[in-house]
Amino acid sequence: QVQLVESGGGLVQAGGSLRLSCAASGRSFNIAYMSWHLQAPGKQRELVASIAVNGFTNYADSVKGRFTISRDNTKNTVYLQMSSLRPEDTAVYYCKSRIVGRDSWGQGTQVTVSS
Repeated sequence: QVQLVESGGGLVQAGGSLRLSCAASGRSFNIAYMSWHLQAPGKQRELVASIAVNGFTNYADSVKGRFTISRDNTKNTVYLQMSSLRPEDTAVYYCKSRIVGRDSWGQGTQVTVSS
């Protein structure tokens, strides 16, 4: 099993930046498809960005040009660099890993963007 721990969330003003981190346990990270998701109060969880082992990335339309997902396989860590933040970005952000079709989730980290 993969254990994931997110960090880096907090309160930021509109237009500001944050970097989220997701640390994975064990040696499964280098074969895992990783992604970030958000969940706003009263709404379903949505995909934000994903990154494959080979570095292929995908982004939701709402964050293209503002967010960047990356991974450091030597540190078993995935990052989400968030810039030009908007109040609409406010949500709990979750890290997910997928290995052989099996998903693991982190506990989430709160991001709040004030206007």
